[in-house]
Amino acid sequence: MAVLRTFARPMLASIYVFQGYDAVARPDRVVPAAEPVVRRIARWVPVVPADIRTAVRLNGGVQVLAGTLLALGRVPRLSALAIAVTLVPTTLAGHRFWAAETEQERAGQRIHFLKNVSMFGGLLIAAADTGGNPSLAWRTRRRAHALRHDATLARRTAKATTTGAAHRLAGLVPGH
Repeated sequence: MAVLRTFARPMLASIYVFQGYDAVARPDRVVPAAEPVVRRIARWVPVVPADIRTAVRLNGGVQVLAGTLLALGRVPRLSALAIAVTLVPTTLAGHRFWAAETEQERAGQRIHFLKNVSMFGGLLIAAADTGGNPSLAWRTRRRAHALRHDATLARRTAKATTTGAAHRLAGLVPGH
């Protein structure tokens, strides 16, 4: 599986590195399509800049950085998640098939929309991939189970100790 990850991660990341770079270098190409989506998101998410060009560049910069890190296998889960987050507004702004004027344009945009949805799924799989190591959720459950077990043993030990001490004090059990 390690060989698969070595090749699959750069393949998955490649489009985001190139598209992200294009958005950083030439934001004006996508600003008109991004405007309605960025305006809505900026109202709800305070860290999103209200300036459309800046938001497009920021989105592209995250894609370049996270795509590069994913391709190199550095913090791949976080990188894949960061790209997935940027893909949502990119898809909603760039592939609005429901607003297309002609059937041919609608069909083309629908294909791109669905391509992005499937890539989003791949990114979620990459974000969940632990590389064969136990997940954080599994380790948390395991640790909680161990703590419950330790607490049960401590409670039994304390009960046995106090019962024995009480009997010795009462003279029921001769002390050593």
